[in-house]
Amino acid sequence: MNVKKLQNYWFAGYKDAFLTAEKLYETKRYHHALFFGHLALEKILKAVVVKQTKEQAAATHDLVKLARDTGLEISPEILKI
Repeated sequence: MNVKKLQNYWFAGYKDAFLTAEKLYETKRYHHALFFGHLALEKILKAVVVKQTKEQAAATHDLVKLARDTGLEISPEILKI
């Protein structure tokens, strides 16, 4: 597995999803903007997971799991939301 190539793949996907979220937000399509915002965050977290672990990120949409997989500590207050 080429870690740098995989990391770049997720980062490119993040940029595309984030730009889409911005455009949707500007046109007041908030529901869709939120979806693409979530997708952007998912992809950037997967890029960080790959960078930190040198392994493929989990095939999940669970942002909490992905954040934990990066090594971030998540406060109990955030997890209550």
